[in-house]
Amino acid sequence: MTRLLQAARNCSPTGGLWEAADLQWWWRRDQHPDPHHQTFWLQDGVPAAALVLTNWGDRWQCDLLSADHEPTRWLSILWPDALDQMNSLKANPVELMVRPDDLYLVEALTRAGFSVEDGDGVTAWMDAAERPPVPPILRGFELLDRSQLSNQPHHLITRNGGAVAARLSECSLYRPALDLAIYSPEGRAVTYGVFWADPVTAVGLVEPMRTEDGYQGLGLARHLLAVGLERLAGAGCSRMKVSFDPLNAPARRLYLGAGFQPISSTRNYVRGG
Repeated sequence: MTRLLQAARNCSPTGGLWEAADLQWWWRRDQHPDPHHQTFWLQDGVPAAALVLTNWGDRWQCDLLSADHEPTRWLSILWPDALDQMNSLKANPVELMVRPDDLYLVEALTRAGFSVEDGDGVTAWMDAAERPPVPPILRGFELLDRSQLSNQPHHLITRNGGAVAARLSECSLYRPALDLAIYSPEGRAVTYGVFWADPVTAVGLVEPMRTEDGYQGLGLARHLLAVGLERLAGAGCSRMKVSFDPLNAPARRLYLGAGFQPISSTRNYVRGG
């Protein structure tokens, strides 16, 4: 899967939805024990397209992927299998995130009984040369990365389960020095983010990032984001990418204020539940 999505990104600078690192981040939740939930189509022995079903517990996510970011070329091949597999799933809803300009897939989803769920997403990009300077951190707070804290429980356990550190360590694009957290004077991780450097595409992905309630508006996220972007540039990334909910005002201010430029949008299509 990593190789396929890297090929897709190198084929199209801003096409499609996902980086290889996105699916590696999802690995923490679903290791795909059923091989049918990751189906590949090969061309000359090389992965050219894939159908991926990810189990998030309360819902399934279906993704149709191709190595050239031309999903319409593969839709007639992937869609029948996608429908068969989605129809065989349990009662949980199934969702697909789609770019509005992917008109053929939108039409196929509508015919199959999917409806649009409220709330679009935004994908934004930044050239590494345009990254912001690192602002000072609030006194008493300290930024650390996982390479400095490898003997302590991971700060993402609460939201992602006790195996999150083990799952991340299984991912080829994960680097502990890019897994950042800001700690309060009391020693609590209050702002955190994982930054993914892809050496094949030279794209740096920001995913996930969060500031806990009670610590927003203190400039902590701006500091952590700027440090993360600086480290991505140092790891050889020439472009940075982040996706966010445009209705999330703090996220919008943070990313646009840092210099990210919105390039594309996504829309959720859902069926069942």
